[in-house]
Amino acid sequence: MRTDRWQTWLHWTISVPAVAVVLLAATWGRDPGPVLLVIEGVFLIGSVLAAVHHAEVVAHKVGEPYGSLVLAVAVTVIEVALIVTLMLSGKGDTSTLARDTVFSAVMLTMNGIVGLSVLVGARRHHLVVFNAEGTGSALATVVALAGLTLVLPRFTTSEPGPVFSPSQLAFAAIASLALYGLFVFTQTVRHRDFFLPTTPAGDVLAEDDHAAPPTMTATITSLVVLIAALVAVVGLTKIESPAIEAGVAALGFPQSFVGVVIALLVLLPESIAAVKAAQRNRLQTSLNLAYGSAMASIGLTIPTIAIASIWIPGPLALGLEPVHMLLFGLSVVIALLTVIPGRAKTLQGWVHLVLLAAFLFLSVRP
Repeated sequence: MRTDRWQTWLHWTISVPAVAVVLLAATWGRDPGPVLLVIEGVFLIGSVLAAVHHAEVVAHKVGEPYGSLVLAVAVTVIEVALIVTLMLSGKGDTSTLARDTVFSAVMLTMNGIVGLSVLVGARRHHLVVFNAEGTGSALATVVALAGLTLVLPRFTTSEPGPVFSPSQLAFAAIASLALYGLFVFTQTVRHRDFFLPTTPAGDVLAEDDHAAPPTMTATITSLVVLIAALVAVVGLTKIESPAIEAGVAALGFPQSFVGVVIALLVLLPESIAAVKAAQRNRLQTSLNLAYGSAMASIGLTIPTIAIASIWIPGPLALGLEPVHMLLFGLSVVIALLTVIPGRAKTLQGWVHLVLLAAFLFLSVRP
């Protein structure tokens, strides 16, 4: 019994975040050398993967669609912390960091996670099905949130440039929180059945039977380790951020690509969980994760950034550039064509992934 317990605590999903927290405490406020930065980078990635595992344990315990919210909120906590920390650091021009990160998250979820999930699921099961009503309402909420916070600032006239006035920013923050809250209520209470995995005949699938739900002790342990892993991810990324910015500059990429790197890092847990769900022929769960993350990224990040802007020096540029607005418009049209039928094949996955490739390429070569 004692040996089994010792082996459990030595399991990498627990030991890696623990070591990462120790590294964070030992190097916080210092300037680690190149070797230590590499070691911390390894534990940073390991902590992200450990967060995936423990979030899935908690999600399995609470069931769908609540489980999809666990990862979405966890990812948003990381994203908000990184953006605010980097903007408060005052290094370089960070006026567009929130916009670049949030829009990158939107494109990565709408085209990356959705496209990869559809592709993986359809290749294994020939045709994947989902509830078009629930997914359509999620997509509509994402489009409304992105339009209000990322597109509208480009056309307002109270302030010069792609910037909201203080009152406009307050309205956008309140509207974002309201929309996100209304969607969560719809997903978890009012129309919960619209967001559950379905069969081709439209019947709701039973819970996965490949594993029994975890015990309450295991769930609480995973929740504690998940929080520790998130702390490690946020802290280590803060330490690694100068190296990330230097690497982006050394490659000759625009400074805005830092936002893409942050989004790629924080969405790694969602991507892994969504692909696993698609492999089990539960694309609805994958779509819940994708659009839920996009919603949380906007609906929770923008209000937090709006409050933090009181102390952040300089303007907060949220309006997208014209090329990004065009890419977003194409993504919305393709997403609608994917969602409306309630089923998808590999072609839709490839189309979404090509749009993602276009976004990544134009982020490097605008």
